[in-house]
Amino acid sequence: MSTPDLPLAPSDGCGDGCACGADDEAYLECGLDPALAQLLADAGLDPLEVEDIANVAIQEDLAGGVDVTTVATIPEDAVATADFVAREPGVVAGLRVAEAVMSVVCEEEFEVERHVEDGERVTEGRTLLSITTRTRDLLTAERSALNLLCRLSGIATAARAWADVLEGTVAKVRDTRKTTPGLRSLEKFAVRCGGGVNHRMSLSDAALVKDNHVVAAGGVAQAFKAVRESFPDVPIEVEVDTLHQLREAVDAGADLILLDNFTPGECEEAVALVRGRAALEASGRLTLDNARAYADTGVDFLAVGALTHSSPILDIGLDLRAAE
Repeated sequence: MSTPDLPLAPSDGCGDGCACGADDEAYLECGLDPALAQLLADAGLDPLEVEDIANVAIQEDLAGGVDVTTVATIPEDAVATADFVAREPGVVAGLRVAEAVMSVVCEEEFEVERHVEDGERVTEGRTLLSITTRTRDLLTAERSALNLLCRLSGIATAARAWADVLEGTVAKVRDTRKTTPGLRSLEKFAVRCGGGVNHRMSLSDAALVKDNHVVAAGGVAQAFKAVRESFPDVPIEVEVDTLHQLREAVDAGADLILLDNFTPGECEEAVALVRGRAALEASGRLTLDNARAYADTGVDFLAVGALTHSSPILDIGLDLRAAE
């Protein structure tokens, strides 16, 4: 279903204080059109951060110069419509991000027609988004917009494949911190678009006691106690390699326990041992082929780092046509 053409104002670039602590009321006014900024915020994204990413992508592509091919071949006043078209089936994520990239390039207002929304499954040949503005701006922004849109849609498509396999169980597929530096919030957003859920966003919003912490602290219980005493209000997840460590973690009071490289049979034993006293997350050895076997054990999450570090892009292209 298409929305009416929406005129958007061009971005003036990041203003003073952009992405460095603007208050909640002011952040929507930074560069991006307020309506687009609100859509990003409603999706759980920080408009300031998205604008910064868009600016970095464009600056990298222009390298301080201009798009020499486009400037040489396209009249300055030429106007066209660009259709973002899926070249293969998948799940879309990042359409508003692509709009933000266009926004930081466009020198004049542009019209947007939104044919689908993030999180929708699309077929090959489906038009996702149409933007009408100066042809030069469309072509200059094309690759940066597609790089982000294809990357995020690839992650969403992969997450949806896992979510489909787990349907009907209590288990949810969950991402990790194995993300592209600078793109974590966007990549985790894409996981949500595909039906997955997010693990912690950073090292500060939750604790994850891993094997090296256990070694350094002298044991699972000691590591857990140290974190709890230092940060009493932070959720704590503990990684365990054995059922013995699992008992220690449960007795210590862990909120969530990561079952590292457990087999499905061992996961089933872990679920029976814990009896709901902590959430359980399977990690390692996981593939789409065995995901259902793990989910059927009763674990709460399947941790899949490959969602963000190894998903192939979804092939999306930009087709130019005369503006109506």
